Amino acid sequence: MSNRSSYLVAFAFYISYAVMAMPSASILKFTGYKKGMSLGLSIMAAGAAIFIPAAIARSYSLFLSGLFVLGTGMTILQTAANPYITILGPIESAAKRMSMMGICNAIASIIGPLMLGATILENADDIKAQAEHASALQKADILNNLSHRVILPYSIMALVLIFLAIIIFFSSLPDMDDYSEEESGLATNNKTSIFQFPHLLLGVLTLFLYVGVEVIAGDSIVNYGASQGMPLSSAKFFASCTQACMLAGYMIGIAVMPKYISQKKVLKISPLLGLLFVFIALSTKGFVSVAFIALLGLANSLVWPAIWPLAINGLGRFTKIGSSFLIIAIGGGALLPLLYGWLADVFTLQHAYWIVVPCYICIWYYAKKGHKIGLELKDSK
Repeated sequence: MSNRSSYLVAFAFYISYAVMAMPSASILKFTGYKKGMSLGLSIMAAGAAIFIPAAIARSYSLFLSGLFVLGTGMTILQTAANPYITILGPIESAAKRMSMMGICNAIASIIGPLMLGATILENADDIKAQAEHASALQKADILNNLSHRVILPYSIMALVLIFLAIIIFFSSLPDMDDYSEEESGLATNNKTSIFQFPHLLLGVLTLFLYVGVEVIAGDSIVNYGASQGMPLSSAKFFASCTQACMLAGYMIGIAVMPKYISQKKVLKISPLLGLLFVFIALSTKGFVSVAFIALLGLANSLVWPAIWPLAINGLGRFTKIGSSFLIIAIGGGALLPLLYGWLADVFTLQHAYWIVVPCYICIWYYAKKGHKIGLELKDSK
């Protein structure tokens, strides 16, 4: 496959957020947050189960379909979970609560590639060499055996997701409602459309760019490490290194926000750190360059939890629809990696990282000015 074709994996998963976010908001009006999270986990289980026939048939399109269904379940889950965590306590400490959620996500993202890499990509360099020199029939057998390796882990994944869905459905978690007018700090009675909140719309654009940058940093690093002369047996662990850096960032966020530093200041610092790391990665070679791509995980870690509370601040009764708009922004993880893959095919994997530079600049602008647009005018009245 070309680089661009391989990034259809990210595209199939993340485009589901853009397609299914608005339907998810409608679903949550009927289910509420808690039952919505349970429904999302159930759909994710169905997506994981699709990997079984996809592996048997060795069908790339069926694998992509399974990823889309997984993403659909995660869309409903995220549309419910992110505002739920945000409104569960004071808005000033929302980023801290989301960082705690991010720690669980980061730990899973570290363990996941390690486990799947140890099973699916075991002896990957030898398999690649054998396939290159095998006859058509032998190559088919080699690839069939490789494809069948995903059946057991994804079967286990489907069962675990169903188990979690049942636990949440019957749990004693409170079914929170949206912000009241008083709690949100802004009266929204005179608002008739979600498009009357420019700080939210800018937050959607910012989140779109951020998710694209995060996915590029995590999904490209294995190929980038291989392009820098490192064997696949070592490069397969680099995605976990990126997630380990994100985990470190989440832990720092929990320790310092909001007691020592506000979520707004964190959002200003993070993109500047990202720019520093990517410039070093672009100007060096080998292990050093790959290491600084991994360090982008540290720079990216606190952007998501900082954007969310700033973007939905003051939405009042529009919180659910605002949340779905922010979920649409996760589609950045589908489109920007494809653009990165195209740039990598045209230029090099390293030069393609220039795509993240304007993204970090836009994130910094939102932290500096964008999150206040519209709110400043309302507050002054």
